[in-house]
Amino acid sequence: MQPSLHQRPPSRPSKLHRWYGLAALPLLTAQTAHAVPAYARQTGSACADCHAGSYGPALTPYGMRFKMGGYTDTDGQGTKIPAAVQITGTRTVPAQGQSSNVLSEADIYLAGRVSDQVGGYVKIQDNNNGQDKFHTQLSDVDLRYVAKDLKLGNQQALVGVSVNNNPGFDDPVDALPAATNNGPPTVSGTLLNPSSSNTLAHRVIGASLYALLNENWYGELGTYNALPTSLQYNLGYSLSGDPGRLSDTVYARFAYMRDFKRQFVSAGLVGLTTERQLPRSGPSEHLTDVGYDVTYQYLGNRENIFQFAYVNIMERRRYATTPFGPAPGLVALSNGVVHDQTATLTYTFKQSYGVTLAHLVSTGTHDVVRFTPYGEPDTSSNSFTVFWTPFGKDDSFTSIANLKLAATWFRFNKFNGSSVNVFGAPVGSPVTDAKDLNAFLLFASVAF
Repeated sequence: MQPSLHQRPPSRPSKLHRWYGLAALPLLTAQTAHAVPAYARQTGSACADCHAGSYGPALTPYGMRFKMGGYTDTDGQGTKIPAAVQITGTRTVPAQGQSSNVLSEADIYLAGRVSDQVGGYVKIQDNNNGQDKFHTQLSDVDLRYVAKDLKLGNQQALVGVSVNNNPGFDDPVDALPAATNNGPPTVSGTLLNPSSSNTLAHRVIGASLYALLNENWYGELGTYNALPTSLQYNLGYSLSGDPGRLSDTVYARFAYMRDFKRQFVSAGLVGLTTERQLPRSGPSEHLTDVGYDVTYQYLGNRENIFQFAYVNIMERRRYATTPFGPAPGLVALSNGVVHDQTATLTYTFKQSYGVTLAHLVSTGTHDVVRFTPYGEPDTSSNSFTVFWTPFGKDDSFTSIANLKLAATWFRFNKFNGSSVNVFGAPVGSPVTDAKDLNAFLLFASVAF
């Protein structure tokens, strides 16, 4: 049995902060920058060459090629220190509860080339626990070996190996949930959604063989194993989020990409299948994720940039057990399906001012035993973000460091299968509606 999918949601308001933390997770992680100044110093290119908004996370075609090339491109002007720092402050104003102002995150990036064929990305982050104490974690890791300028017949090819700890983070299109650090908040989401409970993100290690043919066709095949629980703990992660024991895990990715210089389009497929024991001493359940994504960018002359991405991932589950419900005759289903969908639209003006709209939906099979109190795990949410990134461009004060100021309103249409009384509080008790989980956030990040 998978406990995280079967536990009863809390109904008392005293648990609201716990559920708010779960719901806000994708929003908070979405602010994390991928524009690493160490890469700008290494290549001699401005941050805006790889990122449309000059601070990330969405990559331009140039940035995608740099990532597939193993982070090894250089300006040839000597060795650069492969390190960068990011500091983020956050003001959070929830619809229910107290507002807060904290230095929310301090990160170190060890990122850059080792040789013409070897490079990588490692993020170590310190998160504020809300009590002015910082908790260190090893975040995303992507270490690569790449062979460039190959020939397969008359076709140009690139072949590489990625060792990473987050399935999908290494994807060049940068549209999958792991790559954007943004997935639907959910009671029961897919394995490829970093906002799901018992997610694979940062708690597994794996390797993928990938290839790019004729600059348009991308394919990847790999496998993952869960880290030992002792190592997860030493890397800064609570054992309650253990993804379980994994076996026969296969990850696959296929995408078509086309760079028209002023425009870019891509369409891709992604899949992951595994046998999982959760808890690790329990029986096995079978999980299979299959999804598709489409991306469009209008880059023009970089004055007005439009970006759109849509990702749809479905997970089929064959559960290990079928527990009984509280009422006679109620039995959990032996199989189920969940869907995670994300649509994002961003407009950026002069690579400095931008607006991002996101619609996030997670749905699942009706099961009155596994998903109390309504038998539905469905959530639906939206976010609206405005941001300003003054630096990181060739004509700005500095092209190898940056500042980002952003404001986000995150709202829920539905949570835990309902828009009202989402935790099923009994008559006469305080009720929490989906809108009570809304929040307004202000961010200030600096990277150098």
